Amino acid sequence: MVNKFIFILVIGASFLTGCTDSPFYDKSYSFSGNSWEQDVKPTFTVNIEDTTKAYDFIITLRTTTDYGFSNAWIFLNTKTPTGEKAREPFELKITNADGSWIGKKSGTTVENFLLFKRKKLPQKGKYTFTIEQGITQKTLKQVLDIGLTVVEVN
Repeated sequence: MVNKFIFILVIGASFLTGCTDSPFYDKSYSFSGNSWEQDVKPTFTVNIEDTTKAYDFIITLRTTTDYGFSNAWIFLNTKTPTGEKAREPFELKITNADGSWIGKKSGTTVENFLLFKRKKLPQKGKYTFTIEQGITQKTLKQVLDIGLTVVEVN
């Protein structure tokens, strides 16, 4: 069941260019000193009460323009209301091959998005999403925050 859920999320992964619906859930975690330590694992809990509705799930990573890599690897840990767990890696591309920014840039801040479109969740209840940084270095510098937004699809 969890593999099905993760498979559905993986199939829908793409970059977000814009979102017009009001969020059903919108939380972010700010990193102290703009550094994401490997042992810091932001957690987001979303209560899904209607399994007939579809939702867009958006992970937003905000970095500074001094971020030293062209991408960021994350692990998305999912825990369902019945306690089933899954862990999947995802790549967030930060720059193009020529060094230009992929995400939305404003001043010295760059926002990058990972979008899982129109997902229906199989169970009612609380889903817990924990995000780990997947870079081999202990500290990922120039990372401002990471967030999860859930938008109910009309």
